[in-house]
Amino acid sequence: MIVIGSMIGSGIFIVSAESSRMSGAPGWLLLAWTIAGLLTITGALCCSELATMMPRAGGVYVFLREAYGHSIGFLYGWTLFLVIQTGTIAAVAIAFAKFLGVFVPAVSPDNYLVSPISFGGYAISLSMEQLVAIALIQNTFTFAKTAALAAVVVIGLSLGWHATSAARSAAWWDSWANGWKPQIAQPGFTFVGGLAMALLFGKSMVGPLFAQTAWTNVTFVGSEVRDPGKNLVRALVGGCAIVVALYLLANLAYLAVLPFPEIQHPPQNRVAVAMMNAVFGHPGALCMAAAIMISTFGCNNGLILSGARVYYAMARDRLFFQKVATTPRHTK
Repeated sequence: MIVIGSMIGSGIFIVSAESSRMSGAPGWLLLAWTIAGLLTITGALCCSELATMMPRAGGVYVFLREAYGHSIGFLYGWTLFLVIQTGTIAAVAIAFAKFLGVFVPAVSPDNYLVSPISFGGYAISLSMEQLVAIALIQNTFTFAKTAALAAVVVIGLSLGWHATSAARSAAWWDSWANGWKPQIAQPGFTFVGGLAMALLFGKSMVGPLFAQTAWTNVTFVGSEVRDPGKNLVRALVGGCAIVVALYLLANLAYLAVLPFPEIQHPPQNRVAVAMMNAVFGHPGALCMAAAIMISTFGCNNGLILSGARVYYAMARDRLFFQKVATTPRHTK
């Protein structure tokens, strides 16, 4: 549940739009998700071997520390704290706010409480969407989100396959026949032809890989797992396999229901909501948005719960704030 709960967040419901714009054809979209899934399972197999050898609190931090020394462990741990884990939690929280916007239009990235203040090519702002995301970072469930994703698969594959759906497109692999151009997919891109396709296909896997990250979180709680030699391997390989299969089927469901242009350009990239809207109308879209909000809640719960064990391990090595290395004990 930790593996699945950490992996299934917002990505599968959003990033297919960007990937389809980059790749330009249904076949390339599914191939991008397939390769990303294979990379994920390969990583999980490698990580499960290390987790079996070193079932300690901290997971990947411990593996890097033992392999390369405390300096690399220090860099990984602090990068996790300042960028990787924190950034992922923030991204999932933004996705929650994005789908809350289906119910409350005022929760929008364009509804600013503090207008953008520019400096050096960047900007600082505070929108209603960002404010909701900040307030979200706390607690809730996992099972409901898996059921929601399974519902996308079942509904899409059973009620889709219309004549206009992307799955029935004759241009399954021909991106150019779908109106795809490298300069449209990536403004300012100077490459053309097959080389452009190869480069942008690589970029189209960024979203799928992001959507399948966080499986390492279960290794962070390695010292709390019973019989880690068996259970960590089962959790990593089994959890990743389930999520990869669900993700591939979800994308096939999108292709079975929606025309390819609607996968590429749904409102605010909300592909899953567009699919449910096409099948059941506005009530279906609302139900899907609610399910995704539950999903992002559960994902952040897993990220916050497991990530704290890395900082605990770092603190015990005197690489983090010492107070974090203590575990309060309460007696009646």
